[in-house]
Amino acid sequence: MIILTLLYPLAIWFGEGQFEPRFLAALLLLLALTRLHVLKSNKAGYWLLGGVLVLLILTAWSNALLPLKLYPVLVNAAMLGAFGYSLIFPPSMAERFARMRESDLPAQSVGYMRRVTQVWCVFFAFNGAVALATALWAPPAVWSLYNGVVAYLLMGLLFAGEYLMRCRFKRRFNA
Repeated sequence: MIILTLLYPLAIWFGEGQFEPRFLAALLLLLALTRLHVLKSNKAGYWLLGGVLVLLILTAWSNALLPLKLYPVLVNAAMLGAFGYSLIFPPSMAERFARMRESDLPAQSVGYMRRVTQVWCVFFAFNGAVALATALWAPPAVWSLYNGVVAYLLMGLLFAGEYLMRCRFKRRFNA
């Protein structure tokens, strides 16, 4: 499942010109089917699944590659929606994840987790905007490189940076 997600932009890039987009849509369908159990577990998942169906229908109808290139935009929009929703209706997404590992969080952690969720919202908005720009205006190789490599590296850097900040935060409040 993870490998298929990582390879999706490369498969679209290599498949362009080799296969009709409506046949490449099978990759997106396969990706959605492998995530079906996760997608059905929350409201954001249903929105994402609905968006995937729209992209599949648009691709089948138009036989254009653009709807398939919009999948990373859709994922970022869904993540932004889920994380943003948790800021309006607490607990924040970061707090929910933290409570899975540590149910009794100190009071100071709640504010910190809210801030972390806000940072992820900014990331998803930025990443989605760049994914959209590359889908609309960049050459296929640039779209594939950004959405298949750079976006994941940026996500990893943000996660690692947040982890280091969390360790610092814990030391400061547990000392």
